[in-house]
Order: sequence, then structure tokens, then C-alpha cells
Amino acid sequence: MRPEVALPIFIALTSGALSLAAWRSSWIQRWIGVLGTGALLASSIWLLISVIEEGHVVMHMGGWQAPFGITLVADLLSAIMVLLTGMMGFAIAIYSLATTSKSYEKFGYFPLMHLLLAGVAGSFLTGDIFNLYVWFEVMLVASFALLILGSERSQMEGAIKYVTLNLLSSAIFLTAIGLLYGMVGTLNFADIAVKLREVEDTGMLDVIAVMFMVAFGIKAGAFPLFFWLPASYHTPPVAVSALFAGLLTKVGVYALFRVFTLMFAHDPDFTHTLLLWGAGLTMLTGVLGAAAQFEFRRILSFHIISQIGYMMMGLALYTPLAIVGGVFYITHHIIVKTNLFLVSGVAHRLLGTYDLKKLGGLYKERPFLAILFLIPALSLAGLPPLSGFFAKFIIIRAGIEAEAWLITFVALLVGLLTLYSMIKIWAEAFWKAVPEGTNTDRLTGKQADTGLIYMYVPIVLLAVCTLLIGLYGQPIYELAEASAAQLLNPDGYIEAVLGGGQ
Repeated sequence: MRPEVALPIFIALTSGALSLAAWRSSWIQRWIGVLGTGALLASSIWLLISVIEEGHVVMHMGGWQAPFGITLVADLLSAIMVLLTGMMGFAIAIYSLATTSKSYEKFGYFPLMHLLLAGVAGSFLTGDIFNLYVWFEVMLVASFALLILGSERSQMEGAIKYVTLNLLSSAIFLTAIGLLYGMVGTLNFADIAVKLREVEDTGMLDVIAVMFMVAFGIKAGAFPLFFWLPASYHTPPVAVSALFAGLLTKVGVYALFRVFTLMFAHDPDFTHTLLLWGAGLTMLTGVLGAAAQFEFRRILSFHIISQIGYMMMGLALYTPLAIVGGVFYITHHIIVKTNLFLVSGVAHRLLGTYDLKKLGGLYKERPFLAILFLIPALSLAGLPPLSGFFAKFIIIRAGIEAEAWLITFVALLVGLLTLYSMIKIWAEAFWKAVPEGTNTDRLTGKQADTGLIYMYVPIVLLAVCTLLIGLYGQPIYELAEASAAQLLNPDGYIEAVLGGGQ
């Protein structure tokens, strides 16, 4: 038995159950949130260390060997993703101490948060395609419930679009699973990979691959079915927005990386060319949508879409350096994007709005917050020496080496337009004076707000992570490089799962 591979899921589910049992006590729920996510983070560190030492960690549930039983598998990519899940969960739990109202807590905010984290961790660790679908549905239920907490009109409209498109994704995903099972007679990732090598009907295989591509592309917020994301991510409480922004779309990206390196690598000229076109269109539509917005969180939501394109570009180019860039970019983006949403929440706390035209004066009155915004904002735009520069540099260098000139030009252009959006937020929210008639009591400190300390702590920690990845990124690069080597050589994964791993 290898308990470290199941522990992140177990901790998240247990924390959710304990929070639900303590639903009468907000104080207990809050500290279960912090302690539970802290334990999730600690367990994810243990898992990553084990994977670095051994390459793969496999657990066969109930003692049933693969492919007959349920298998949990951690390689470097999944271990990195679980670690990032623990980090973001812990940061959001601390932030939520100041931002979650009593009414939200009464209707299950903390149990739902833990359930969402369990679904995310389960998606990263499952070794079974059907159980990936199950964990997707766990995430969908938890995220939909979090979206509608408060039952405001804008939340309900956003939630309806969110759940409609995600149910479509689930239907396509489940249909693809059924067709794949009918072809190979197994649901285990490793066993599917082995049996697909013997399939002669590559035409049908391409159809199934495209179905998975569409299903996971919707989950990831990729072109063209991404419009559920900017319609919904700006509507819930900011802690929920930040949690969604950091993790939910990355589950779809992870699934694309897993499936199109392990299972569907038979015809990269077809499948990965489609991914490349999708990556370019996702980058362009996302960044152009952001450029047209004047609401803090809507700008950031559209930029989630554009940045997903970079990750897909890494997978689509399908070279060792490109996969390294994709993994590095995922790591950078989860931290940076979560932090930008958290900063937007502080701006809203101080001035009572997310509308850039009604914001202002933050640099003059809160220079420390301005610095904390600039670190992730400039990193997102790809300026040195921050983490985003190296993430973009690796991706663009991979594009040049692959002579993929069009997508490389698009990536460079999108980087410039991303900088434009970040400058727009800076000019409107931080640099210009506070608009007349705005209540500035919290901004100037006339009205005390002790909760701000809980909002600043995770922002500072994530900003430090961004700086460290930029200034001392060699360990992260080496992890991404080792992860890419595993993805491009799936025999190690297959042997670990089917070769008697305990």
C-alpha cells in the first residue's frame, strides 16, 4: 500500500465531512478549512518527494491489480498538480477567513470548498478514464453550488451558462468513454495505452480522440466553447473566483496532457495540429476579450482563456522543450492567476467595486498593494525576471525550434496585448485619482478593517512564489523537464501500473 497517493483525496473529503458536521459553528468550520487545506498541502509535498525518488507511485484500491480494480497513480505531472492544489487551497482558506460571510458559511461554503479540492485532487491522481469522469462530476457539483451561493441574479445567470456547457462536456466525455471501451474493453489508462497500439481502425480512433479533445477543451475554457467562463467567474465571492481561476480549467488542461501523450499519440499530425489551431485561436480570442473589458475580474477571466492557449501550444508542438514549457507554464499560471483575483478582492474591499472606472487612488494610499499587484500582473504579461517571462520564453523558443512561425507570432502578440490589459488595470485602479463621490474611509484607513491581514497573507506568499520561480527557477525547470520526459516516454507509467506496483 502507498497511502501518500490517496492521502490528498482522503484529507479533502474528511475535512469536508468534518466541516459539514460542524455546520452550526462558523468558527470551527473556518479553522477546519485552514487546518484541512494545510494538511492537504503537507500530504502533497510528501507525495511529490516520493514521486521524485521513485518516478511513479501506484496504489491499487482494495488489493485489486490493474486493470481490474481502481488505481491511483502519481507521476511527476500529477504530483506537481496536486501540490499546486494544496497551495491554492491553503491560500484560499486563509483568504476566506476575511471574505466569507456568515450566510455563505451557513449554506456550506467550507464543505463545498473541500469537496471541490477532493474532486480536483482525484482528477489528477486517478489512473482510470471512467473515474476521471466521476471526479469531473464531483467538481461540477461542488463548483455549481459555490457559484450560486448568495443566489444573486448575476450569479444565477453565470451558473446556468457554466453548468449547461459543462454538462455538454460531460455528455461528450461519457460518450467517448463508451466508444473507447467498446474498442479496447478496458478503462485503465495504462491498459488502454497498451491496447490502442494494436488497434488498426485509426479512423475511429481519431474520432474518439477529437471527442475527448472537445470535452476537455470545454473544461479547460478553450476556443470555441469558452464563453461560459467569463460569464460566470466574475459573479461569485472573490475567494471562489480565485479558486476557480487557479484550478478548475487546469484540470481540463491536465486531462489533455494525460490523454494526448499516453493514449492518443498515434497520429500527431492530425490530433496535435488540431490542438495547435485551437491553442492559437484560444490565445487570440481570450486576449481580445480582455482588452474590451473594464471590470477587474472580467479582464482576469478572459486572460484565463488566453493563457490556456499557451499551455495547449506546449502540448500541441509535442517536442521535449514544448512539453517542458507547458508544464512550467501551468505551474506559473496557477499561482499568478489566483493571486491576481485575490488582489482584485482587496481592491473591492477598499473601494466597494470591481468597475475600473470607479476605482482609483490605490497606488497613493496603498503602495504595498500596488507592488503586490505588479508582481503577478507583470509576470502574467511575461516581463523578466518574473516567472511568466521564463514560461513564455520556453514556449516561444520551442515554437521557433519547431519552425511553427504562425503560432509563435501569435504567442508574442498575445503577450503584448496581455501587457496592455495589465497596464489598463494599473492606470485605472492604481494610478488615477479616486473618482469623486467614492467612499474612501477604508482606503485611507479612517475605517479600521482587521480582516485585511487575512487577505494580504496569501497574496504576499503567492507573490513570493512568483519571484522565487523567476529568480531561482532552475529546480522548477528541472521538475518540468523530468515530467516532460515521463510524458513523452509513457512506458514507465505503463510498467508502474501494470507491472505489479503496490
